[in-house]
Amino acid sequence: MPIEILMPALSPTMEEGTLAKWLVKEGETVSSGDIIAEIETDKATMEFEAVDEGTIGKIVVPEGSEGVKVNTLIAVLLEDGEEASDAVLSSAPADDAGDKAAATAVTAEPATHPNAEPSTAPAPAAPAASDGSRIFASPLARRIAADKGLDLSALKGSGPHGRIVKADVLAAGDASAKPAPAAGPTVSAATPAAASSVSADAIAKIYADREFTEIPLDGMRKTIAARLTEAKQTIPHFYLRRDIKIDNLLSFRGQLNKQLEARGVKLSVNDFIIKACALALQTVPAANAVWAGDRVLQLTPSDVAVAVAIEGGLFTPVLKDADQKSLSSLSAEMKDLATRARSKKLAPHEYQGGSFAISNLGMFGIDNFDAVINPPHGAILAVGAGVKKPVIDEEGQVSVATVMSVTLSVDHRVIDGALGAELLKAIVDNLENPMGMLA
Repeated sequence: MPIEILMPALSPTMEEGTLAKWLVKEGETVSSGDIIAEIETDKATMEFEAVDEGTIGKIVVPEGSEGVKVNTLIAVLLEDGEEASDAVLSSAPADDAGDKAAATAVTAEPATHPNAEPSTAPAPAAPAASDGSRIFASPLARRIAADKGLDLSALKGSGPHGRIVKADVLAAGDASAKPAPAAGPTVSAATPAAASSVSADAIAKIYADREFTEIPLDGMRKTIAARLTEAKQTIPHFYLRRDIKIDNLLSFRGQLNKQLEARGVKLSVNDFIIKACALALQTVPAANAVWAGDRVLQLTPSDVAVAVAIEGGLFTPVLKDADQKSLSSLSAEMKDLATRARSKKLAPHEYQGGSFAISNLGMFGIDNFDAVINPPHGAILAVGAGVKKPVIDEEGQVSVATVMSVTLSVDHRVIDGALGAELLKAIVDNLENPMGMLA
């Protein structure tokens, strides 16, 4: 029977994406592992591989389509001996064990896309039995059952692999129907929360007599808006500020860079900051934690995320086990991640996770700022520029030093004030005594 190819979930938080490009045409033969499409998520453009072999019988969602929901039917693959007319678009998706009847690794039933075959109404979401197992039913069967108020869990399917088909629903009759429970409201992570009760149209009317350009939100900007609105509304931030004298760090960095020049390595101040934060998380392990809704997860490794500005938004690639890596290794890895972030070529596992983040705007001349925590992280360090300032030394004399201002934004649910202060002190000590980070 025809195999449905569904819009894949390319990351745990992905709910929709853009089908950027089809790399195959209807009638072409594909094998398992062949790249058949390019899909844009809110963070990256990723290649999509075929899982089964066969012939592309029908492309349901054309390339360039935006906002395609995960598990939406996007194409149909025909096996040997099947014709395009056999593609009734009614096969069931795979179960978690990897049923061969699916062409992707996703496990939920497909939704009907606006560009799919015309129908009177979209198929309802796939129901589940009382024990939590999925009920396999064709989209048409689900639609009829919803119209008739039938409980699919009470029906026995006569289709392939026990799938419920149209005939099963019609045969059940209204007498044995049980109303299906209404689905509760859902909120899409890709939709930004409203900043106020004023509608977009009402705001546009205010500026109706002024010249402006309307810029639609892409997937990345929607996600940034949603996540940071969530962060400021739900995370109880508090802020800790310190000035760090970095003359020793700058001198030490210069010495190391001279020694590493032959290897083509050039360390940045940011490389030292990453290392300092990673080691501080080991010194204060209770602060190496994330908020998990009804509990706190305390991590063992120091996985540090670093904000990278790209066109239209930002990425926070994660350097895992950063405390165990040398400065030159961290530098090379960070350069690679930043380069691929700017071309949106990072894999989800490269920008998800971590317990702590760094946002450095010092290179833009910003003296200091407060960063917003990226959930579920417990804290983020905002780093300003190093500036020459008068300071009073240990002998009480006034001298000039290069001072870098930092602000630690902390989730009070995860880290209390004293613990946050202890973490920030460990970071400061590492940066003011950089040679100790190599011990």
